[in-house]
Amino acid sequence: MATTISISNQTLKERAKVITATASITLSEAESFQEINIATDALVMTLPKITAENLGLTYTFRNTGADANNIITLSPNALDAFIGGFPNVTGSTPSVNRASGTVNKDWINTKATSKKGDWVTIKAVSLTNWYIQGGQGVWVSQA
Repeated sequence: MATTISISNQTLKERAKVITATASITLSEAESFQEINIATDALVMTLPKITAENLGLTYTFRNTGADANNIITLSPNALDAFIGGFPNVTGSTPSVNRASGTVNKDWINTKATSKKGDWVTIKAVSLTNWYIQGGQGVWVSQA
């Protein structure tokens, strides 16, 4: 006997769109709530400027490349900064990935320590600040 499963349209609408970036991207507000898989080395994801009208923009970036193969760079507008962080366990030593909070500094998934599956979610929750909502892997602020 066959089983029929019904999925409502509402369930389908709530799914995040997942794309694979094969080149550097300048993201738009329309691409908010997308999950972006990145398997190509040295791509830069340029974020839109945060304004009062676009608070709440949210993006998730995921490293889908081979271990120690991808550097992923998230680049804010020159007036914006990354704030916050998340814990990371490297071997048996816990550490914290913490953004510097400095304006116009990138947030980077380091190449040498990158692992397939590293990810970060960021959200514009105040003017000029991308807050790091969570993540995995080794991420650092640009020097």
